[in-house]
Amino acid sequence: MTTFAALGVGLATRVAGSDRILDTWYPLAVAGGDAGEAVAIAATLRHRSGTATYPLTREVLRSTDLSADHPVARAVSAVTADAALRPAPTRTERVPVATFVEDLSAPPVDAHDVYLRLQLISNRQLRPHGANLDGSFGILSNVVWTDEGPCDPDTFDALQLEHARVGQRLRVTSVDKFPRMTDYVVPSGIRIADADRVRLGAHLSPGTTVMHEGFVNFNAGTLGASMVEGRISAGVVVGDGSDIGGGASIMGTLSGGGTEILSVGTGCLIGANAGIGISLGDDCVIEAGLYVTAGTKVTLPDGQIVKAAELSGRDGLLLRRDSVSGAVVGFQRDGTRGDWGGLNAELHAN
Repeated sequence: MTTFAALGVGLATRVAGSDRILDTWYPLAVAGGDAGEAVAIAATLRHRSGTATYPLTREVLRSTDLSADHPVARAVSAVTADAALRPAPTRTERVPVATFVEDLSAPPVDAHDVYLRLQLISNRQLRPHGANLDGSFGILSNVVWTDEGPCDPDTFDALQLEHARVGQRLRVTSVDKFPRMTDYVVPSGIRIADADRVRLGAHLSPGTTVMHEGFVNFNAGTLGASMVEGRISAGVVVGDGSDIGGGASIMGTLSGGGTEILSVGTGCLIGANAGIGISLGDDCVIEAGLYVTAGTKVTLPDGQIVKAAELSGRDGLLLRRDSVSGAVVGFQRDGTRGDWGGLNAELHAN
């Protein structure tokens, strides 16, 4: 029997007259596919094994024993409809595709594969690190993201002139390899004050609120209700009931030489304009304005001085700066020391 780790049915955008893929949106993106009608489309497309993407036509529905109300059939019907394939005013072409991924633990093979993995994380079928994304930056094209869809940076100036001649302007939201999540996936039970601040591939659990200065990178996010007013870097996961304060930062691994993937446990508070370069266990508090790197020297109650890296992942930790000596001091929270009261439930009833 044909099996695969993930299946996507969607619309790819490619540069007109080229094979270069700018993006692929999958209205149907599912992890797993070893039975039922999802396998029927694989048989029709003669997919046996490996990771591959196939063009779709309406003939696929006619040639496959798919019930009309099955999610796969509905997705194929939608992406092959005339309206979906109407030429875009952006020198691009829309191509209906089906993508099969054999092994999510192996690196992605092309742009279709990367986009499917990112959307599986954002629609919560996979958690951060649930799919290998190694090499994604080298695979994806740099794209001009506009209100008319993705555009090729190499021809964008000429495209803007074409629109200007008829009294139109393309609105550019970013120039990047990763688009904003909400143009592809809008998870239930969340709030995002500024959609530009959440990249595709972010994982936002129900009850999560991302405020205007919050930011969530791809392959990162929350595992429960959380307040995000600071930056969650690529690879970082934040536990249920935690608050990333305004302007706070959690170090990532994409640049700056960092190699350790950090995590924040449940019930933690990282104060405004604070930051961490170590992982936090559950119920930890970092004082506002205090940036704790792995090499920060921390004075413990017994007078011992240790590097913060030695405290990484410890539960119930309170870190603050002594306002007299300037030393960073660490305490074990005892129920009263460092009590921050937890999240405001009214702000997370999304």
